[in-house]
Amino acid sequence: MQTSAAPDLAHTHVRPTHWLATAAAMAGVVALAALAQPAPAVATLPAAGTGTAVGTVAPAPDAASATYPLTCAGAPTTVARTVTGDLDGDGRPETVAAAHCQAGSGTPPHGLYVLTAGREAGAPRVVATLLDPADGRTVGALAVHDGLVTAALLGYSSTDVPRCCPDERETVEWRWSGGTFLRATATGGR
Repeated sequence: MQTSAAPDLAHTHVRPTHWLATAAAMAGVVALAALAQPAPAVATLPAAGTGTAVGTVAPAPDAASATYPLTCAGAPTTVARTVTGDLDGDGRPETVAAAHCQAGSGTPPHGLYVLTAGREAGAPRVVATLLDPADGRTVGALAVHDGLVTAALLGYSSTDVPRCCPDERETVEWRWSGGTFLRATATGGR
């Protein structure tokens, strides 16, 4: 005869009363959660002509609807990367867009542009060029943090390097200061 090492314990046998007690406890938790909801948010409108409602943020400019100062010889433009953030501290977000001409092959150089909302409900306007396509660089990574624009710029050390495979990388930053964007090199290197 074999004996069990553990005695037969009452709590190891599930009975309908256990399920009823568990269901009642769960119903109580759900009911309590439903009662403990925060009050609904209330937005107030500012006085006429003072801007957006208190607590709301104006939408960032749409990079796809902007017109860029690119010379594409009839080819369309493409927006490769965008980031948004308040760059000048006015409480309204700007959009930073890396745009280039569409090319059948190779890697066309990017222009890096700062967009702001138009005066009317129209398309956003380009207010600054951070990177000119004539520099022959493309934007690999792009970020905005605390008003600082950071971009990884990719390029080529010579015309012998295939246009698919940039062999130079430089990380640069721009910050709004004194009415203009100032550029600084964050890290250098290949």
